Amino acid sequence: MHTSSLASAQLPVGSATLTFGPWAERFEHVRDRAVPTMRDDLFDDVLSGARHNFEVATGRADGAHQGPPFLDGDLYKWLEAAVALLAQGDDPELDTCVEDLVSLIAEAQRADGYLHTPTQIAQLQRGADETLADRLNFETYNLGHLMTAACLHHAVTGRTTLLAVAERAAGFLINLIADNPDLVARSAICPSHYMGTVELFRTTGDSRYLQLARDLITLRDRVPASGLGGDDNQDRLTFAETEAVVGHAVRSNYLYAGIADLLLEEPDEDVAARLTRLWEDVANAKVYLTGGHGALYDGASPDGFPWQEQITKVHQSYGRPYQLPQITAHNETCATIGNMLWSWRMLLRTGEVRYADSIEVAVNNTLFGSIGIGDPGYFYTNPLRQVGDLPYPLRRAGDTALDPVPAPPPSDERLRQRYLSCFCCPPNIVRTIARLSEYCYSALPDGLMIHQYAGGRGTVTTADGELAVEQHTDYPRSGTVRIVVTAAPSSPTTLAIRVPTWAVGATLSLNGEAVDAIPGRYAKVRRGWSVGDEIVLELPLSARKLVSHALVEETTNQVAIQRGPVVYCVESTDLPDGVRPSDLLIPRHAEFTEATATIDGAEIVTLSTVAARRPAVDPDALYADLPTDDPTDVAVTLIPYAAWANRGASEMSVWLPLRW
Repeated sequence: MHTSSLASAQLPVGSATLTFGPWAERFEHVRDRAVPTMRDDLFDDVLSGARHNFEVATGRADGAHQGPPFLDGDLYKWLEAAVALLAQGDDPELDTCVEDLVSLIAEAQRADGYLHTPTQIAQLQRGADETLADRLNFETYNLGHLMTAACLHHAVTGRTTLLAVAERAAGFLINLIADNPDLVARSAICPSHYMGTVELFRTTGDSRYLQLARDLITLRDRVPASGLGGDDNQDRLTFAETEAVVGHAVRSNYLYAGIADLLLEEPDEDVAARLTRLWEDVANAKVYLTGGHGALYDGASPDGFPWQEQITKVHQSYGRPYQLPQITAHNETCATIGNMLWSWRMLLRTGEVRYADSIEVAVNNTLFGSIGIGDPGYFYTNPLRQVGDLPYPLRRAGDTALDPVPAPPPSDERLRQRYLSCFCCPPNIVRTIARLSEYCYSALPDGLMIHQYAGGRGTVTTADGELAVEQHTDYPRSGTVRIVVTAAPSSPTTLAIRVPTWAVGATLSLNGEAVDAIPGRYAKVRRGWSVGDEIVLELPLSARKLVSHALVEETTNQVAIQRGPVVYCVESTDLPDGVRPSDLLIPRHAEFTEATATIDGAEIVTLSTVAARRPAVDPDALYADLPTDDPTDVAVTLIPYAAWANRGASEMSVWLPLRW
């Protein structure tokens, strides 16, 4: 295993677990319900055909390719989730299923290492070799997810079957770069293979794979000169010329996560400085309060060349700074996960709290909101406002549903769906939650960093023995985090505890003695630890009223309510008959009362207050006279954004007009 000199390093697989609290509950849902049902769906020859495509590619079965060209990658993401579950506990039935699928994947691979069922089926049936003929076929994207799954499979099981497939795939890319570098350069849509090749290097220690990652990223700079690039895929300009994050949000975040991954192995101050500026471009002006990314379904790049012919159409993309609509917000879940991947690598390199803060918000809001609490179901898009009876349809994944996949519900009945014809998000969601414990800790050269607060355990091996801790907490439902040392090395080591930037008034103690807790910093304690030592972090979780930047036009004179990292919303399900979220005004000095409730068996913290209901206006008038009646009081209960749409069709809003 290769190791790097970093601010901190990722812990080995299995070194962290989730055992109690909201994060553990979501992990258990993925383990017990989501991964099994998703296996059934992906293995269903009629519904999905994801597994069947490999059987056709091997000659085991007849038929045409089914689904989109990235469906192979969706199956690899599910496989990664399944393997991650095996790292957390024995499951002989799941292990058998995994190994059967691994054997099928290995059998389908071409002798030269290429593996992409749409092209291979076409070649088998028509004799035409269309390898990398269309940059939108997602071949390298699929191979990247294959590599990531293979590295995890080897780490968890010790087996090399899938790792050998990944190494042959990397060999195919290495040979292709030598023969036709321009072809490789333009075949980098949604480049998960940058992270995949770096991970392959870490797993094997083979420097060829690090060189491959370097070459793949460097080759991107050939595309702008060819005139074939555009902002949609971040290849209109070279990386050295890029000053803003533009285009498809998933592709952007995967690209910059890949560059950040390479930086972990090969430090470069200029690249690091530019990557930091790009991360700040998103964090300061282009991300939603909920951690959603990619505001626009379709648009035109604001950073294209001023002349019309140079402007690039963008899809599922970042817009201009502060262009953050609510009803039409696209926010593909994969984009949020991509930014988590990027932020995690920035955190490992720098040890800066802001990256962990970003991950915390994304997990507790958009990620958890993208998967149902009870029955398995998933959101592809994550709006901040849902309105019924819209005079226009909302476009989203599934609108071009392939038979027999059911069409999506009407725009005013946005509900999570178990299967979508564009299925990239659901397996991305489950693999991320299956590996969520890995985001909680990282290894310092002389100890352990604690980034996220969730009931569970984390262990790091130092030169003088193991340092292990257990977290006892129901965070973010409650603000008390107890960290107990359960194994201690023989020499002094460091524990670094994150104090979130928002946590003004947080307190920290060690065995009852106060320790400085500065928001936005890690409290680092170095000492000789003893089993039973206890650190207590108290985080203030009172409701806060937030306002947006003045250029976020759609939230002018509106407020959002946040409790710790959890964003709240009003859902019509909780309002009196005849009252809609759009009717409400939140008084400037509104006070909130906390209570607990359950939705689909999950405990949530609710916030209740007295809001104002504004007088009615003509709902059909584009413009109308201001009513002269005064607003009237109405009781309002807010729920966590992640819990909305679990009780049937509803209207919802995160941002609410302010009553001064």
